[in-house]
Amino acid sequence: MNLHEYQGKELLKGYGVPIQEGFVATTVDEAVDAWSKIREQTGTEFTVVKAQIHAGGRGKGGGVKVVKDLNALKENAGNILGMMLKTPQTPGGMDGEGKLVRKVLIAEDSYRPDFDACDEFYVSILTDREKKCNVIIYSTEGGMDIEKVAEETPHLLHKEYIDAELGLLGFQARKVAFNLGLNGLAFKNMVKFIGNLYKAFLGADATLFEINPCLLTADERIVAVDCKVSLDENALFRHKDLEAIRDTDEEDPTEVEARSFDLNYVKLDGNVGCMVNGAGLAMATMDIIKLSGGEPANFLDVGGTADAKRVEQAFKIILKDPEVKAILINIFGGIVRCDRVAQGVVDAYKNMGNINVPIIVRLQGTNADIGKKIIDESGLEVHSAILLQDAADKVKAVLS
Repeated sequence: MNLHEYQGKELLKGYGVPIQEGFVATTVDEAVDAWSKIREQTGTEFTVVKAQIHAGGRGKGGGVKVVKDLNALKENAGNILGMMLKTPQTPGGMDGEGKLVRKVLIAEDSYRPDFDACDEFYVSILTDREKKCNVIIYSTEGGMDIEKVAEETPHLLHKEYIDAELGLLGFQARKVAFNLGLNGLAFKNMVKFIGNLYKAFLGADATLFEINPCLLTADERIVAVDCKVSLDENALFRHKDLEAIRDTDEEDPTEVEARSFDLNYVKLDGNVGCMVNGAGLAMATMDIIKLSGGEPANFLDVGGTADAKRVEQAFKIILKDPEVKAILINIFGGIVRCDRVAQGVVDAYKNMGNINVPIIVRLQGTNADIGKKIIDESGLEVHSAILLQDAADKVKAVLS
């Protein structure tokens, strides 16, 4: 689950991480109110209007503007709200349709004109799955595409691995500050910043914190000017407050619908829809589809309690993808009975009527023989299979 910048900053602020202060607005009038509050609180002459979408590189698409007066604030907020913002990270990139901007953040200008200089850093925390621990990735090259830094100047990218049992140790936070070239008050503030940032990462059950840029002001404060936050959905039961601020407008509508039926669905770019029970079996099914010459159109785990209605909803969700040319159903009957799944397939087929893509069903496990009989005797255009390779061959045949 991703958070907007303004939501992520509120989360960080709760853990004592200094942030660029601001207020969210959904209309120009709300933006004017926010502008007044920012000027009253900070006394700064400039403010920043920042589009709030789940994508980076907003400035490249015109989604971030610095304004000096009220007229400029109204003009830029009006232009950004409602625009289809295209960035390198929106679907299709700069040549795609972009994302609709429904909210803007009116924030203080951290680059104060009365400061002589500001330095920008990159700081992120994520989980390194290969090393099975969290890692802090940081660089002096903040404000830039970190992928470009890693490719062109990898020596400027540093990593600090955190032992899962020991946690972040004091010398590690000091090492980060040292490698960023800091000293004095700035050094102390960065050590504190890293410590609180890591506490927030653990406390929120996050999978990613990315602060870019992390700003060193001329008065030696360390401030999170921008932040990207991703949370572990499996841990949201511990964070009802965070789950409540989920912005489903920023997510794939089909995935949102699937979640409402407790279906684990992720859309992919292929042409063969998958309906499977169990994540491991789903991965194996996607592999066999690729080996048969197809490409998986989705990951869909109906879970261990699949019944006729659940299978029908899964069908509807898969068929919403116009790129699907075939559907492979691969069920292992352990907890779930294969005959129930088979009946669900038949019922869904009849209820939905015009299903114009081939369906291959492979059932193994509890009552698999009964399930195959239900499929074979249904009179529908549904192909049954016993072996997984047999199912893959039938997928290949219907695609060719």
